[in-house]
Amino acid sequence: MKHQTQVMYSVLILASCLLLSSCTETAKKGLTNPFFAMDTGTIDANHTSAKAQVEMLKELGYAGIAYWEGNPKRGNYGLSEMLRKLDRQGLKMFPLYFGINLDPDKPKYDPSLKEAIKLLKGRDATIWLHIMSKKYKKSSLEGDERAVEIVREIADTAHEEGVRVALYPHFNDWMERVEDAVRVTEKVNRRNVGITFNLCHWLKVDNEENMEDVLKLVMPYLFVVTINGADSNGESWNELIQPLGQGSFDIYKFLKTLNELGYTGPIGLQGYGIGGDAHENLKRSINAWRRLSQRIAAEQ
Repeated sequence: MKHQTQVMYSVLILASCLLLSSCTETAKKGLTNPFFAMDTGTIDANHTSAKAQVEMLKELGYAGIAYWEGNPKRGNYGLSEMLRKLDRQGLKMFPLYFGINLDPDKPKYDPSLKEAIKLLKGRDATIWLHIMSKKYKKSSLEGDERAVEIVREIADTAHEEGVRVALYPHFNDWMERVEDAVRVTEKVNRRNVGITFNLCHWLKVDNEENMEDVLKLVMPYLFVVTINGADSNGESWNELIQPLGQGSFDIYKFLKTLNELGYTGPIGLQGYGIGGDAHENLKRSINAWRRLSQRIAAEQ
């Protein structure tokens, strides 16, 4: 009986050690967020087609792409073709970028939005919405009623197809601050409506010292995050949007804070205006992402 008890204790100790080891390995995974590329940074002279962009992203290890129907650099293809190419490579369609206009003399949104929502059915996809107006001053409460009306209309249509909506704060728009997006999201009060945190646009309108407070504010509604290299106190877009791993802004601190706050959703790479060779830029950025992930894993 004594021997059996010792064996039982030994088995329990071994099992506990294995479980602890497993938990430790899980904790050391680093950044597990899906990492995708926005098509603001996937198009160049050698990558104008959907096929070329998707094959490049697959080769480099990205999880998928975010699509902008109005991208002036886009080749002769549409959303349907991009979806087919993504499916062929086993990659995902991340957010689609559209705009809302609050002014009564302007269309509320592009008519193609509703068709895009139908195409996204069953894809666990998201619509990005930035909100513009010339009638209402930036961040003014006067535009809230109209914004809530339009967002609810889109959100209800999207809900029928299982699609989510993420408000997209954008510099110089009516909704240019994260706080604006939080306010509108709370008033919209739809379960499929949340927010995107755009690093470059946030840096343009806010102070880095407020980073943790703003992330805590937006966390309950956070659906998507976009990042890039940037300079602290940068003003021009060339300073605020660089390949990941470049610039003086502490992107490690930003990602570590997100990780500690429990954000597990997708993170996208912004590449607007960077120029040059898309493959080289994307390769440099995903290598930087992996180094950042390893660093976070080591500290965990």
